[in-house]
Amino acid sequence: MSDQASAKVSQRPLAVVKVGGDILLDDNQRIGLAKNITGLLNENWRVVVLHGGGPQLSTMQSRCGIQPRKVAGRRITSKEDLVLVKQVLCGQVNVDLVSLMHAHGINGFGCHGASGKLIQAEKRPPTRVSGGGSELIDFGEVGDVTSINTILLDQLLSADLVPIIASLGMDPSGHVFNINADTTVVQIARQMSAELLIFVTGVGGIFHDIKDPMSRFPYLDATAAREHINSGIIVDGMIPKVEEALSLLKSGVNTIAIVDTREASAFTSIAKGDGDYGTLIRAS
Repeated sequence: MSDQASAKVSQRPLAVVKVGGDILLDDNQRIGLAKNITGLLNENWRVVVLHGGGPQLSTMQSRCGIQPRKVAGRRITSKEDLVLVKQVLCGQVNVDLVSLMHAHGINGFGCHGASGKLIQAEKRPPTRVSGGGSELIDFGEVGDVTSINTILLDQLLSADLVPIIASLGMDPSGHVFNINADTTVVQIARQMSAELLIFVTGVGGIFHDIKDPMSRFPYLDATAAREHINSGIIVDGMIPKVEEALSLLKSGVNTIAIVDTREASAFTSIAKGDGDYGTLIRAS
């Protein structure tokens, strides 16, 4: 590709999409995800997808007689767990998601954090987390992202591919870590200067009362989001999503959305700034 053509590609807006493993267990959500990504591509957006696989991993752990362990929605990963993480995320979940994209005409490219040193990470030290009490938590074989190979991602995007990334990271010695997909997708969006970050969840937004669909918050600013964490409206696995989103707003990303994919036009609606679907989080 010529320099002129590459520059033209890079001028297209970029959306980074994080997909929770629960979405991939629901046929309507999976098909909706493909349709929503197609909608963005048709609107001349570039798209990067990062996926988790928590439910699939928990199922495999149970089959192997291993009890999953979490603190405030964050998974603790033993050395035995890490073997299953590699198998489930890079095997089952990634392959199934890539094949789904191709079935809907999307040129998906499956990879993981160790591919081309895509996601560099270091072991997470014992740390305190919101909702986890005052004790230091040792997360085991879990890493924190230190850098993203943006050159490689740009090259994949320039080839009209949609990178579909399993959330693993690797340090310079070749040690692989399980990494939090919510944290990682924020780093990808930040370092790629994305215009839009979308968290796809089965819940499909933030609600004052999770049992009342009419209590959805269409928009939140940073102050309100923090208040809802402190008051207990935002709980469990939604906490790290929102916290990471708030850190990203300071880096120039315009909009962070939490949404499901039951409506095929949800992503394009969000890209226009509409509040019809999910919850849009903005700086103010």
